[in-house]
Amino acid sequence: MGDYQHILLAVDYSEHGEYVAQRAKSLAKKYQATLSIIHVLDDIPMPDTSYGTVIPLEQDSSYELLEAEKTKLKQMAERLGIDDANQWLVWGVPKQEIVQIAEQEKIDLIVVGSHGRHGLALLLGSTANSILHYAKCDVLAVRLQDE
Repeated sequence: MGDYQHILLAVDYSEHGEYVAQRAKSLAKKYQATLSIIHVLDDIPMPDTSYGTVIPLEQDSSYELLEAEKTKLKQMAERLGIDDANQWLVWGVPKQEIVQIAEQEKIDLIVVGSHGRHGLALLLGSTANSILHYAKCDVLAVRLQDE
């Protein structure tokens, strides 16, 4: 297999999220790969919307929690130098949505942290298992040390 061309960073905004993000950025730089970012909303109720699971980042919503999540994603993407076209805010089950976006966008490496507050909180449990077993690309779980 050749070098990685497209890396997907799955974020959950945990306290160690920036560390995981910097690891993904470093890999993208090393391989001169495109870096994309995804955050899956699984812990906030969604209002009835006309769009599917992928939430348009360029449209405003009157739903405050959703707007806060959009802002966090955009800020992290900006810090990492990720283009708007390579940012996904998705509502659903993290393991399913991450694998689906990875396949859709022809990702060849998914980078995730090994624990967090929510979303990917149980990464080395069912979420990690699903990503590792169902992703058609490599998966890097960045192990984070507890304080």
